[in-house]
Formats: sequence, C-alpha cells, structure tokens
Amino acid sequence: MSPVRRCSRTACARPAVATLTYVYADSTAVLGPLATYAEPHCYDLCAQHSERLTAPRGWEVVRLAVDPAAARHTADDLEALADAVREAARTPQRKEPPPTPPAGADPMEVARRGHLRILRSPEA
Repeated sequence: MSPVRRCSRTACARPAVATLTYVYADSTAVLGPLATYAEPHCYDLCAQHSERLTAPRGWEVVRLAVDPAAARHTADDLEALADAVREAARTPQRKEPPPTPPAGADPMEVARRGHLRILRSPEA
C-alpha cells in the first residue's frame, strides 16, 4: 500500500492535499490542510477537487489556508523522532514484583482487575 493518501473522489488517483469535514449542526463544510491521520468521517481531496468544491444550498464553506510546505516532513522531524527512540532505549525499564494475593484468596490467584484474574503458573 502506498504511504501517500489519495483523493477520496471516485476514480481519482491524485494525491490528497486537503481534508474536508462536514459540521452538520452548523450546516458547514470545512476544507483545511491534509489531516495527520485518515479519519473515517472526513474526506481527503486532491488540489483540483478541493478548488472546485461546492456545498449544498444553504450550507457555508469554510476554507482554511493549505500550506503545501507544512505537509512535507523535514530533516528536523526525522531527527526528533530518532532522538526520542534513542532516549526511550536508554531509559531503564523498572519491573515491579507481582502483588501479593489477599489473605484467604486462592493461592494460584496473584491479582484481580475487575472480573479478570491473574493466576500463578503451577510449580512443577
């Protein structure tokens, strides 16, 4: 699967540059920059379809400025991600001992969370 999101319009294979969202309570269609993640109730549109967008009669179209440079990842983004991964790898992970079972409980039961139980494996 291609990492580039495509236009949501039928038979259009151009890359998406904007995201369309409907606000039904306000009878408004909002067309803005391409969303970070594909949302199920939003539509990704290519440049051609986003320019020609019209709304139903009585609806308002709000067009937010689309900055094409903002959609591209920079070397700073990649470097920040690499730094975060390195920092996570350096931080020691603490392992907590399993909680002691309450008095009078099943000796195999280690802990409870709601209706779920954590059981100790039988010793051989």
